[in-house]
Order: sequence, then C-alpha cells, then structure tokens
Amino acid sequence: MADTRAVRSGEQLEWPRLIAWLRERLPACEIPGLDVTREPEVAQFPGGHSNLTYLIRFGDAEIVVRRPPFGPVPPTAHDMAREYRWLSAMHRVFPAAPRPYLLCEDKEVIGSVFYAMERRCGLVVRADEPPAVAEPAARRRVSEALITTLASLHAIDVGANGLGGLGKPAGFVERQVRGWTDRWHRSQTTPLAEMDALAAWLLQRLPPDANPPGIVHGDFKLDNVMLDEHDVGRVVAVLDWEMSALGDPLVDLGILLAYWAPTAPPLERDALTTVTHRPGYFTRDEIVEHYAARSTRDLSNIRFYEICAVFKIAVVIQQIYFRYVQGQTTDERFATFDARVAFLARQAATLASLA
Repeated sequence: MADTRAVRSGEQLEWPRLIAWLRERLPACEIPGLDVTREPEVAQFPGGHSNLTYLIRFGDAEIVVRRPPFGPVPPTAHDMAREYRWLSAMHRVFPAAPRPYLLCEDKEVIGSVFYAMERRCGLVVRADEPPAVAEPAARRRVSEALITTLASLHAIDVGANGLGGLGKPAGFVERQVRGWTDRWHRSQTTPLAEMDALAAWLLQRLPPDANPPGIVHGDFKLDNVMLDEHDVGRVVAVLDWEMSALGDPLVDLGILLAYWAPTAPPLERDALTTVTHRPGYFTRDEIVEHYAARSTRDLSNIRFYEICAVFKIAVVIQQIYFRYVQGQTTDERFATFDARVAFLARQAATLASLA
C-alpha cells in the first residue's frame, strides 16, 4: 500500500461498524483473494481535496471505500449513490472504469452514504512525477494516452448501450453554468467582481445543443487518470466519476485544458499544481488538434468550454475554502484557497477578454 498513508486526524471512520458491514456483504461479490476472516489493514489515499478515499485490505483483496467529506456539503454535491450508479453502468462499456462492489445508503454505518469498489493499481501523476514519466518522450505518450482515452469515452454510443436513462442531455451546458453560478453565490466569502462578470459572460454566450450528446466524465484531468506502471502510454483507470452526466462532451475537453494550465499562484505546490508545463507534455493547441483528429465534434467554440471549466474549478475550490472558513474541516491545505480562487478568476477573465 505504498501510495497510501495513515488516516488523517479527523477523518477516521467508524471502523468496527464498517468492517462488520463489509464482512457480511463482500463475499457475494466474488472478489479474488478476499478473506474476510483476516484482520483488515486500513489506510487512506492522501490525494484529492473533496471526497475521502480509503483502502481496506482483507487478505489479498484490496477494497476502496469512498465517502463525502465530513461536515455539511452543498446540495447535490458529493453524491456517492450517483457515482456508484454511474460506475455500475460505465464499467460494462468502458474498461477504464473501475468495478463498483457495494453501495451503502444507511448513514448509521459510518455517518454518510458510501460505496466500495475494486482497487486499480498504477501511476497517478500529481505535483511530483513518477520516474517512469519524468522525461519528454514519456510525457508525450502520457498526453496522447489521455486524449485517446477521452475521445474513446466520448465515442460511446449512449443509445446502443442502454445509457440513456442516466441523464437528460438537452440544456446540459446551461444547467452547468447556472448551477455553478448558484454554488458560487452560496459559498462566496468575499466579493470577487471577476467571478460575477464571468457568470454573466458565460450565460450570454451559451452554445447551442449542436454536438451529439455523450458521456461527460465531469472532472477529466491528469491526476484522475491512472497509468500502467510498465507502459505509461496506456491508461488503466479513470477515477472520480462523481460529476458524470449525459450532455455535451466538450465540457470534458474544456476541463482538461483548464487543468493543463496553472490552477494556483506560481509559488504554491501541492496536488492541484500542474506539471504539464514540463518538456514533452502536449501544448494546449496539441491537445485540441489530437482530440479533433479522433472526434467528429465541432471544436470552433472550444474557448467557451475552457473558460467555463476555469470558472467551475474556481467554484469547487471556493466551496472547499468555505468549508474551511466555517470550521467544517481543519485541513490546513485549504487555508490559502481564497488566493487560488482569485488567481483562477483572473485567469478566466483574461481568457474571456481574448475570446
């Protein structure tokens, strides 16, 4: 469990109840190497700033458990039951989606809804690159693998695979803009004129529902993709399906572009810090070109989707900062997130001025 850490203070679960619940139900999932009679090992995945992810080992089987952050959360956010349903559907048609095992909607077990899923093993690129990735040729292969995987996801025939019941694609982008604007207003801690101007700018320039609807991952970025440790040009998993939807897939391309650029002031380095400025990673234009070569979608308005994504990221970070200010989390990583929100707002405003 080298990529995990001891569970952070304040993020311990009700281990006896959780372990008992898993022991009773996991055997029916027919998981190789599972031995629920063994005393489990427990750890936490340290990455991420939102949902909490734990690793529980029973014998030779490793089980991943996902739950929302502690404390009050925004309405409709951190919906573990929704993420479980999406993974259940996507696992059948998209090999990079991990298999979910169990969903628990009984909050008496650990205090929240949670689900258990398979553990995929591989490399995740965050602020520090694994040695296998840290040279230009490997970075180029990683870049191409991301674009190929994203285009493959967007090429899934929703109707032919019985996925139409997962959402309502009509008006998806407008709902995104209005929804994230509302979240901004509800989590705002100080006035920020750029964010209010961006919300208005996006509403005034909503694209028509021209692109054929498809699967939208909702948070497709470098550190939500797991690479084969022996072949970094192969994606073994796409993680974090909480924001998945049916809609305009170019929202995903906008998110990838937004995270490809810096999301924090230059001197700050953590899991949100980009490494994609290093030699070998695709440039922004190369990302668009490679996606266009693998897709029939119209990319003429891609700048809108990129600006929308930067706005959304700013709101996500503001929501985390709001929880910190309200004392709903004591994680000191979040203490300076207000500066990140301001940084992103300026970045999106600059992009909008060039659009």
